[in-house]
Parts: sequence; C-alpha cells; structure tokens
Amino acid sequence: QVQVVESGGGLVQPGGSLRLTCAASGSFNSIYASGWYRQGPGNSRELVAEFDSGGRSNYADSVKGRFTISRDRAKNTVALQMNSLEPEDTAVYYCKLGIRVSDYRGLWESDYWGQGTQVTVSS
Repeated sequence: QVQVVESGGGLVQPGGSLRLTCAASGSFNSIYASGWYRQGPGNSRELVAEFDSGGRSNYADSVKGRFTISRDRAKNTVALQMNSLEPEDTAVYYCKLGIRVSDYRGLWESDYWGQGTQVTVSS
C-alpha cells in the first residue's frame, strides 16, 4: 500500500516563505510524475506546480517566479518552496504523485493524493 503525506503548512505573514514537503512510502517502483494542487475557500482544486511524465516543470501563472517545485528521487520526496506569499495563496495544498507499481498483477500506474496541508497567509 502506498501512502502520501504532506507537511510544512502553517500561518505566515504576507511576503513570507514556506516550504511544503510530500513524502511517499510503501511498496512501489518509481514516481513518474508529481504535482502540487491547492483549494482555497469556495474554489475548486487547481494545479500549482508539477513535474510531468517527461520531467518538465510547469507552474500556474499566479505563482511563476515565486514558487519552485523540486524533487529528491532517492528519498521519494517532492517539495514546494513558496516565497513572497500573498493572502490569495491561502488554501489547503495537496500533493499528487503518479506512482508505478510492479506486483502480481503486472506493471501498473496510479495517482495517489495526500491528505492536504493548510497554508494561511495573513497579517
């Protein structure tokens, strides 16, 4: 069973920084894609940043130049460095990992979501 857990959320003042981390555990072969999403009050979940299956990083226009996604393949972790935070960044942030598993059923892929971590930007 694969588990995905986020950490690093909290309360920060406008202009401040936070670093979110997403860690995968369990039995699996590899992580082929990863992304951070967020859902603010009254909003639908939206993509913030991702590594696609080709390894390219993509960002929402609203966070370009402020947020950076990174990964550590050896540790099976993905991080989101968030700088120059704004009140509009307040949301629950979710990590999604595309994970490849090899078991008695063969080789298969599936998306796994974390439980979310709250980020609040307020003075």
